[in-house]
Parts: sequence; structure tokens; C-alpha cells
Amino acid sequence: MTRERPIEAGNERGAVGVDARGVLAPCPATPEELHAFLRVHAGLRIARTPLCPGSAAPFDYLVHAFFEGRVWHQGRWRAGPADCVLWANRGGGKTFLGAVATALDLAFKPGVQVRILAGSAEQGSHMFGHLRRLFARRPFDALLDGRPTRRRLAVRSGGVVEVLAASQASVRGTRPQKLRADELDLFDAELWRAAQLTTRSLEMPGPWGRTVRGSIDALSTMHRPMGLMHRVAGESHGPEHWRGPDPVGPRGRLLLRWNIIDCLEHCPPGRACDGCGLWDACAGRAKSRPPEDAGHVAIDDALTLRSRCGVEAWEAEMLCLRPARREAVYPEFDEAAHVIDGDAPPQGRWLAGMDFGFRGPTAVLWAHQDDDGALRVMHERIVAGRTVAQHAAAIASGRDPDAPDAPDAPPTPRPAWVAIDPAGRQVNDQTGVSSALVLRRAGLAVRSMPMRVHPGVMLVRARLAPADGSGPRLFVHRRCAGLIAALRSYRYPADRPESLEPLKDGADHPCDALRYLVAGLDRPAATRRGRYR
Repeated sequence: MTRERPIEAGNERGAVGVDARGVLAPCPATPEELHAFLRVHAGLRIARTPLCPGSAAPFDYLVHAFFEGRVWHQGRWRAGPADCVLWANRGGGKTFLGAVATALDLAFKPGVQVRILAGSAEQGSHMFGHLRRLFARRPFDALLDGRPTRRRLAVRSGGVVEVLAASQASVRGTRPQKLRADELDLFDAELWRAAQLTTRSLEMPGPWGRTVRGSIDALSTMHRPMGLMHRVAGESHGPEHWRGPDPVGPRGRLLLRWNIIDCLEHCPPGRACDGCGLWDACAGRAKSRPPEDAGHVAIDDALTLRSRCGVEAWEAEMLCLRPARREAVYPEFDEAAHVIDGDAPPQGRWLAGMDFGFRGPTAVLWAHQDDDGALRVMHERIVAGRTVAQHAAAIASGRDPDAPDAPDAPPTPRPAWVAIDPAGRQVNDQTGVSSALVLRRAGLAVRSMPMRVHPGVMLVRARLAPADGSGPRLFVHRRCAGLIAALRSYRYPADRPESLEPLKDGADHPCDALRYLVAGLDRPAATRRGRYR
């Protein structure tokens, strides 16, 4: 968005005033009228046209927020979700647009209650600071009810916005119509969970419908693999989901994403594309958007930012292609290279890896090793609350009773051996037998070998990306969704950069099963007779 010299209310055609309810009138009734209001009365030009395939435009967020989730499609409104996830680059205007959306709510929706929640007090003050500056100019200043404080702003219609402390007590004690969560990836997961039960709708007819809906807007850059923003965005749907011929209705969350290219200013014709450091991402698109619909980021600034950071940071935090993988245990894992379809080759043998759990899930992986040594993980069983004997029966019979397609699925081949955690050889104090013995009683050969986590991780990484450049020797079938998600999310603790012990946050179970499997194949392993082979 770009700023223009504001035009004072009353001096232009389409001027607004304050009505008896203490809100501005007339109220914008369409996206076009909303864009004109922001241009004329707030001095803002906000890009309405995205540049990159799959991107949204920054103005799409304001349309969603102001019109209460209704989707403007082919000249008419359709039902859409109330909640929204905004995934954008650093410096992409997320926080400022959250302030603009809040100003519009207070200006046109009498009595509306808005709360700002951020991952830190400093982050929360950024959005509120933008809001205070908007209400220091006409026509917004005429709506104020008293002087804003550092954390609270009230308007004559009864509307109030407050900055919440990032605490359970603060969140649980509020009931606003709108909650705007800024930099979601910095949130504590429990705080986000508590925030889900805060909002309430308010009966208030307008161009948005009959009510102001209780809703949560989550705004963030995606920093962490399988962090909170990664999970919430993955549960959401893009605009095409709600604009299709058979939309599922107003439930769920709308996902809006844009990157630094979508935020670029208009690129003048005289500026050469050849040799431009933004060409790979821009491909000349910044020349196609007219100046009056351009973004707010200067091309020279974008080039400077690009020169200061590495490829990973640029792609994660500025192009919004994927989460940063700085703490990833398996940064080599690439779904395009390692995820496969189809059946296993007829030649070769079947093997298995297993990580024990009960309250946490037990993970069993079936893999096929072909005659060239390549390993393909073809099936998985990841389930909690089952005994080792039940898992052993599933492996021995090739029938997984917990699989969704269990009655119709063909049996999984019996593995030549099952690689397990060496701790599985210890005798259980209550049963008097070890997990390894339970597997052997089911007729399964067992392999295990004491090995620290890091050497096992390096064996897996060597198969994902061999040092000689010969191509991957480890693949995962697309049906193994649990293992694929775990390989993406398995990470080291960000606050302990020297640690070689990955986090135990759920992703460790499938990854441990894979590590045991690869170690059992690529390193000598103990057999039940105590020998190594």
C-alpha cells in the first residue's frame, strides 16, 4: 500500500460524515466503494492485483475482514468463513493492514469490540501504533471518545480496541467480536488454544449481512517448520476453495498468502529485467501492474534485502514458499525428490522399523529394499493405545486392523526382520518379558544395535542425499502421510543450537522408526543370538 496526501472529509464528492450512532456514513457497500474510501479518506492505495500465481492481493484481506467473511465473486456475495489466516512476507504490510481493518470496524460498526493479541508486548504495540496514527487524521479523529491510551482506544459508538497481554488470564477474560493475532508463529500453542473460545457475534445489519461475526484473524510470516503458523495454515483453504461451484459453506478458515513480489512498486519500462536479482521470482510481472494498483515495497529495497540473506531465508520469509528449515533434522528431505507413487518392484525384500509407544503412538514402517539397495517406505502404522502384542500380530499377519481401509487392503508382506529401539530388549517389570521377546514369539526376527541419535540421523541423511551426488537411495510412498509430515517437521531445539538431540514433539516417533530401520540395514545389527551381521 502507498500513502497519499489525505483529502479532508467534506471537500470531495463522496464525502463522509458522522451519523447519530457515532459512526461514519455512508458505509461502503462493495469492494470498489471500500477501496475508494481508503484512497480518498485515508490516503491509501492498497494493491488489488496479485503478481504471483496462487497469491492473494493485500486488499483481499480488507474485503474479507470488513464484509465479515463474505466472498465477492463474479459480482455477487457468497458465504465464506469468518476466520482468516494471512501468511505474508516480512515487511508485507500484515500488521498495518490489521490496523486498517480495525479502524474500519470501529468507524462503521457501532459497539464493535476488537482485541489485539501478539506474540510479544512489543509486537502488539506495532499494530496499535498504526491504529493510533490512523485515528489522528480526519475523518477518523471525529469518532474518538477521549484520548487513546497506550493500550486502549474507544470511539463514540461504543466500540473499543484493546491490546491484550500474551497470557492465559488476559485471553480467557475477554469476549470481543474480533481478535487479531499478530505474528502467530511466535505464539505459545496453549495461548492460541485458549484464544479460540473468546469471540462472540453481534447483531448488526449492514452491507456485511445481518451480524458482525465473531472471528479471529491470524497474521504471520511462517518461520518454523511445523510451527503453529505452519499447522494453522495447513488447516485452512485458499480463496478458490470458497469460490468454486460448490463451496462447503462458512466454516473453516480462509488462507490468504502473498510475498514480496506481490508487494512491489510498479517497475518502469526503462528498467531492464536482464540481470535483475528479482527476475527468478518476478519474471517481469512488476511491469504488468499499473502504477495506481502497485504495492508499497521499492524495487531497490527488495534487491538490497535479497543481497543480505541466504536462499533459505529469502524463500521462507520473503517469498513465502515454505517454512525456514534452519533447525530441521532432515533438511535434505524434498517431497519432489523423495515422495513416490506406484508399487514396489517385484525383486528385493521387505524390512520393517518400529518405535515403541503406548500413550504416545507406536510407529511401524514397512520398507522394500530392491536389488540395487534403494529403500522405499511403502506402508506405515502409527497408532496409540495398542500393546506390543497387538502390533506384533499386525506385522506378522500383514493386516492392520486400525487402517481406514483395513477390510479391503491387501496384506502387507512379512518383513525379513524388524529393527527396533535397543531399549526394547529390556525386560518389563510388570510382564516379565521384553518387547523384543513379544515380537519373536510372533515369529518375527528382530534387529537392534546401541547407537546414539546423531550417528543414526547421519545414516538417514546419507540415503536422502548421498555425498557422491548419485541421487537418493531412500524414498517414501505418498500414502505414508505421517512419516512425510514427520520428516518435514522433525527439528532441533531453536534455543539450543549446539544440541544434537531432536525435539520430542510427536514427529520423533515415525522418524525414530525410520532411523532404526536404516541403522539396521546400513550398520551391523544385533540378532536374537547376540551376534552381529
